[in-house]
Amino acid sequence: MSPVIYLDNNATTCIAPEVFEAMTPFLTDYYGNPSSMYSFGGFVGKSLAAARSQVASLLNAQDTEIVFTSCGTESDNMAVIGALDANPDKKHIVTTRVEHPAVLSLAKRLEKRGYLVTFLSVDRQGLLDLDELRESITDQTAIVSIMYANNETGTIFPVEEIGQIVKEKGSIFHCDAVQAVGKIPLDMAKSHIDLLSLSGHKLHAPKGVGALYIRRGTRCRPLIIGGHQEKGRRGGTENVASIVGLGRATVLAAEHVQLENTVVREMRDALQDMIFTKIPDSILNGHPEQRLPNTVNISFPYIEGEAILLMLDEHGICASSGSACTSGSLEPSHVLRAMGIPFTAAHGSVRLSLSVYNKRDEIELTANALVQIVKRLREISPFSAESEFNPTGSI
Repeated sequence: MSPVIYLDNNATTCIAPEVFEAMTPFLTDYYGNPSSMYSFGGFVGKSLAAARSQVASLLNAQDTEIVFTSCGTESDNMAVIGALDANPDKKHIVTTRVEHPAVLSLAKRLEKRGYLVTFLSVDRQGLLDLDELRESITDQTAIVSIMYANNETGTIFPVEEIGQIVKEKGSIFHCDAVQAVGKIPLDMAKSHIDLLSLSGHKLHAPKGVGALYIRRGTRCRPLIIGGHQEKGRRGGTENVASIVGLGRATVLAAEHVQLENTVVREMRDALQDMIFTKIPDSILNGHPEQRLPNTVNISFPYIEGEAILLMLDEHGICASSGSACTSGSLEPSHVLRAMGIPFTAAHGSVRLSLSVYNKRDEIELTANALVQIVKRLREISPFSAESEFNPTGSI
């Protein structure tokens, strides 16, 4: 396969070489069950404990507050369902219209099963109205589930303010931080977050491993029932090799967080500036400043995002039109529609998400490719760009 320019890191990331190296012995030599009594399994158990400490360290949490899962989706489901099961007398959930499907689809299913769900709206930049949040929480609210940063636009929510509001109201606060972990500093010791989800393959660990932070004292029932693994909080023999990889990846993430917020941000901004300079009538989706350092989501009105992605692929460039979990749909992003982006603009959106492994020359190559692609698609588009879209960004 020819080399690619990979700009879809919010969908998944490459496994870091250091992570692969740490994992390999547990796929070959150290294959014992970590729960076994003999020393061969005991060594594996100690390695599992070390990985737990590494994940806890990145979050400034206690080791006992970390539960390993299979992915971010499981962590989200465990947090929401576990909190509801632990508080059976409360039947109200508060979340947002722009959550990842792991929360949004779950909330809609729970709504059909009799739970009352409040879906908070967002503004044109993807931000919440905190007064609406405050008014939505009642004494029947079991859990408030709001993401740390949006996976499509990169918009960062004011999580600490949200947490303070939720705490004052006496509800449990769950935060899907899958996109935030490793990109911005997190400190659970100073946070009001009760439950926090993360996923390995978003920070250069393998797919199929994640974790749920459960603040000490927070009531959360198990989602997967089985043996005594994870202190009875998540049954099933642990995926040791991947957990070790996740632990190593969190160490790297702590080392790289400054690079994310300097080098990666500078590349992101350079890419964004080149696109806006060279492609008229393009529009930024999401908050211009309060955003993940690696993410830019841009609409090119009156052309199809799918066509842009296919033509980028011909240039060896990987990007997406939104969440990888919904990219099979031809419908415009639910996130952009919730933000009030017109259909003609939302349908022509592209998300470019970088990592510390991207190079500066890839940025210019991508911008130049987009210039050619958008020009070509606009030349053959049957639509006029004058009726619905205002290039100033106002709706």
